[in-house]
Amino acid sequence: MNSIPNRGEFLGHPKGLFLLFGTEMWERFGYYGMRAILVLYLVAQVQSGGFGWTNADALSLYGTFTMAVYLTPLFGGWLADNVLGQRKAIIIGGILMAAGHFIMGVPHSVVAGQEENVFYIGLTLLCIGNGLFKPNISTMVGDLYEEGDKRRDGAFTIFYMGINLGGALGPLVAGYVASEINWQAGFVAAGIGMVISVVMQMLLSQKYLGDIGVIPAAKLSQQQSESGTKEPLTKVEKDRIRVIFTMSVFSIIFWMGFEQAGGLMNLFANDYTDRMLMGFEIPASWFQSLNSIFIIIFAPIVAMIWLKLDKREPNSPVKFAIGLVFLALGFLTMMFALMTEGAAPGDTLQISMMWLVLFYLFHTLGELCLSPIGLSMVSKLAPLRLASLLMGIWFLCTAVANKIAGFVGSFIGEGQEAMGNAMGIFIGLGATALISALAMYLLSNKLVDWMHGAEGDNEPHTQAHYLEKELEVTGERQ
Repeated sequence: MNSIPNRGEFLGHPKGLFLLFGTEMWERFGYYGMRAILVLYLVAQVQSGGFGWTNADALSLYGTFTMAVYLTPLFGGWLADNVLGQRKAIIIGGILMAAGHFIMGVPHSVVAGQEENVFYIGLTLLCIGNGLFKPNISTMVGDLYEEGDKRRDGAFTIFYMGINLGGALGPLVAGYVASEINWQAGFVAAGIGMVISVVMQMLLSQKYLGDIGVIPAAKLSQQQSESGTKEPLTKVEKDRIRVIFTMSVFSIIFWMGFEQAGGLMNLFANDYTDRMLMGFEIPASWFQSLNSIFIIIFAPIVAMIWLKLDKREPNSPVKFAIGLVFLALGFLTMMFALMTEGAAPGDTLQISMMWLVLFYLFHTLGELCLSPIGLSMVSKLAPLRLASLLMGIWFLCTAVANKIAGFVGSFIGEGQEAMGNAMGIFIGLGATALISALAMYLLSNKLVDWMHGAEGDNEPHTQAHYLEKELEVTGERQ
């Protein structure tokens, strides 16, 4: 057992919670700050400090990178559980991520002729570091509380807000630095956030976390019963696995559309959006903060809506369907923007930025309907002996979705042809989301039957419960 240190409380919670809050907030600051400028940096002209890549090449790389972000935690989680322990994995992962940010921030003049090779080294370090960091820190939040401690729900709510605070601030700061100084300075700004995260963990973890996360979970589990005989799956277990597979496949549709945010929609904000506001040009990267800002605003509201509905609350598959409808509404918004906002012959279309705000609002509402279901569903339905494998399959589907998102977005093309291509992409993604929503709705009763009671009235219908599940958006997310 981990010993929980008694270092006093703040706002009714162990002070260690706020250490983890700060550690995760600054890590998300670095990651989302870097992600907000990545595609813009790749397509920027060489004279402006970028690589001058085509939109298609940049979006393809972006898809590969975000796919790796969801694959590496499978290996990082295994290493933490069996070799390193969560604490050491977080510190090593944070150091690697900070190094990745700073390597990407090396001026081109310093590495003349090797710019892209150095960039790839930095990106690889980010992927590896993310794999060690991402799956382990949120687990430590739960370890701060004894079994049955009712404060655990509230702890995840606080931690979840830290994630989105970092996700909101990172693009604002890194994006502003990149636009006012240069791209490399933007990556360095992201790296500074990552350094703060690591330093906090190294200096304060022993004091406020005790030995939580020090010993690998596999060694701790050996202290428990070792009499585990493999038995065949029961019919209930097989049915529940069917639910996991079905909803994992549908999640690919959602994330394929949602993850256009950092790629295609980032380029759209940069090239085809009027970003002037009272004489100030809003950096395109700032729109990447809207999702986190909307989550902070609307997560409590969505939670209260489910609470008010009580017995009429939709089941998990129906919530999935609602999330897909919101996804479609986001793309419908962009279709309407392209149809109603004209451009003079020979001019590049510049739509109002309010269309992008609406786009991100609808997609955030969809995320709040769908994402909290995912990891919670796997943890509820997976047989204990297959929990890690099935969780890995959920992450694998998210990884596949990110790669497909980059592939689909790469059809945007260049210049004037991009508008026609964008309309086709928006129509295709919106129609796919609506058809998938209908299919999920029609399947919902069957899926609930296959859950064999896991969707019953015994679930804790409290606002804190829903906010805890929304933390799993990060399963990161987000």
